Amino acid sequence: MIILSLCDQTHIWGGVYEDDYEVVYCDLADGNDVRLKLWDMVDNDVQGIICQPPCTSFAVSGARWWSGKGVTPLLEGLSIVDARLRAVAIYRPAWCILENPRGRLSSYLGPPQHTFDPTEYGEPWTKFTCLWGSFTMPQRYVNQVEGDDRIHKMPPSPDRGMKRSIPPANFCQAFREYNL
Repeated sequence: MIILSLCDQTHIWGGVYEDDYEVVYCDLADGNDVRLKLWDMVDNDVQGIICQPPCTSFAVSGARWWSGKGVTPLLEGLSIVDARLRAVAIYRPAWCILENPRGRLSSYLGPPQHTFDPTEYGEPWTKFTCLWGSFTMPQRYVNQVEGDDRIHKMPPSPDRGMKRSIPPANFCQAFREYNL
């Protein structure tokens, strides 16, 4: 059985499934365009789909730059979200999830089914995160931790986007326990 892990450059979220599933990663940074790659696997048994589309055109933290970028980056981002929706329609997985920070993606997908902050899963940093899809939300930790805003205050760098997109490992592990 297969888990599709779309836009998972770090392989953190998909990685929690590698012991029991074949995880197929598809990320633009690796040269695998999710908008094209999906059709290579039509006959395969896809159990779950994880999608973490680039948030550059969606996250409220970048709202001050939206007007200067024009509509092209937004359309690029939405085309990746659309590819995920098509994958769900084609493979009909047992579960699927799309993750993105708070922002304008809600204008296109409706309100998220769930939200969380990494501190709720024991991570020492904050990043309000929205979740869409068909999945079981993992139980939050009983002993939550205080978090800082290191993600929000991360200084500019060539790999800033990748660093900001690293998913909270504790949440990914908890998610796996509820979505097999």
